[in-house]
Amino acid sequence: MGRVVLDTLRAPYDDREVWASLTPEEARQLAGLLLSEAEAVESRTHTPEPHVAVVPLSGDAFEVTVRGHALRVDQPLGDGGQDTGPTPVEMFVASLAACVAHYAGRYLDRHGLDRGTLRVTADHTMAADRPARVATLAVDVHVPELPPARAGALEAVASHCTVKNTLQHPPALTVRIHGDGSGPQPVHSSAAGGDQPRR
Repeated sequence: MGRVVLDTLRAPYDDREVWASLTPEEARQLAGLLLSEAEAVESRTHTPEPHVAVVPLSGDAFEVTVRGHALRVDQPLGDGGQDTGPTPVEMFVASLAACVAHYAGRYLDRHGLDRGTLRVTADHTMAADRPARVATLAVDVHVPELPPARAGALEAVASHCTVKNTLQHPPALTVRIHGDGSGPQPVHSSAAGGDQPRR
């Protein structure tokens, strides 16, 4: 079977050529992703961006921009996606773990303890019934060289990170639909949807 070779122009500072050999199917997938991302970039206006903006890329993949920082979310192969990024739910869980890590790291800094060995892990389970939601969240903070006398204080600090506080005191949430000049139409989160819930 023939292959498609992608060769880039060599810059003066390159030590060797940069190229890739792709199957025709891989080349089509790459071309589709590049076209989708180019369209997403070109479709953006030069007006001030909202704090968080999400635009479609290809299939179930979306680009999320936060203050100019770009992230990608997708769905696993088994759920119809291409697995090019974590799912939105995984990002949600990751935000909790990262927030706990931030608070734990600041605590270690304040007390002259090495944050280099800090590691935060998180696991979650999905609810078996509707509505689609995360049923359980567990966050573990690993600090191998933490003095035992500091464990309780670190737990208290990490347990009061902003994301955890938000989960325990949910904010008012409104989803608004903007159509053709009709103005934003609020959609209550309790409204039933006919689509299969995604992660």
